[in-house]
Amino acid sequence: MNQKLKLKNYTGNIRVDKFLAKELNVSRNQIEQLIKKEAVKVNNKVIKKGGVKLSLNDEIEITLPKKEEKETKRAEFKIPVLYEDEDLMVINKPPGIVVHPAPSYKEPTLVDWLKQKGYSLSTIAGDERFGIVHRIDKETSGALVIAKNNKAHEFLSSQLKDKSMGRYYLMLLNEALKEPKCVNAPIARNPKNRLKMAIIKGGREAKTLFVPIDKNLTAAKLYTGRTHQIRVHLTKIGRYILGDKTYGKKEQKTPRVMLHAKEVFFTHPNGKKLSIIAPLFDDFKSLIKGYNYEENNNLSPVFTPYERMCKHE
Repeated sequence: MNQKLKLKNYTGNIRVDKFLAKELNVSRNQIEQLIKKEAVKVNNKVIKKGGVKLSLNDEIEITLPKKEEKETKRAEFKIPVLYEDEDLMVINKPPGIVVHPAPSYKEPTLVDWLKQKGYSLSTIAGDERFGIVHRIDKETSGALVIAKNNKAHEFLSSQLKDKSMGRYYLMLLNEALKEPKCVNAPIARNPKNRLKMAIIKGGREAKTLFVPIDKNLTAAKLYTGRTHQIRVHLTKIGRYILGDKTYGKKEQKTPRVMLHAKEVFFTHPNGKKLSIIAPLFDDFKSLIKGYNYEENNNLSPVFTPYERMCKHE
């Protein structure tokens, strides 16, 4: 589909990416993606950079990609919604649900559920990711933030980049930690097994703070967001999460990786700071009966006494 725009009543120069972002009410990042795909022309010439300056009566032509109609798989599962307004929602993802579609995965996903419920969500991450600001693995449960429009998605994504948005996790380890541990070790794809990540010199910076709660129940705060970060960093201190057959023992009987994103914190596009708790699911709760743990308490105070030790690692 082609859409043509023409500047009118304009008396100065303006960058094409700024102009289009304002006219189309989208982010400059989206405009940059269109320019990379050679989908923007100025006076019938394809432009290569968003910094091209426009003049009065310049004609801009945009070729918007045709949206493919893909079959939405019927999602029979239920997803608890923890928070919702016109800009975003926070859900408590149950274990066993994949967040977004992939060619190799044929079962319904969280994205299928969102489409099925008729949510109007952001498209900045592409139709396959459909509003997903960040993701968690299939077997991991817990808090997940979903953007309902592109501006909210951009605002939340910027917080992921500057680390002002994050999550606190709960997990059950094979062996209790005796004291808090800060692990600062770079992570990259495991050269011997492409399905795994590993601590690799020259990999991407990664830092995690682990704090014991009671017995083998442990909390973690991520200072970065690398693939399998918690599970990889646990290998450095000789631990693994119960049910993790990728980084732990393969003969375990625990049905899934006992890892839960318990709390998510971020700033709402309206400027309000939010911290939302995701209750544990029954399979996790059944394994910590009798533990000294308060379900409704925020995890952030648990880490406060130990932040300094991790800050200087």
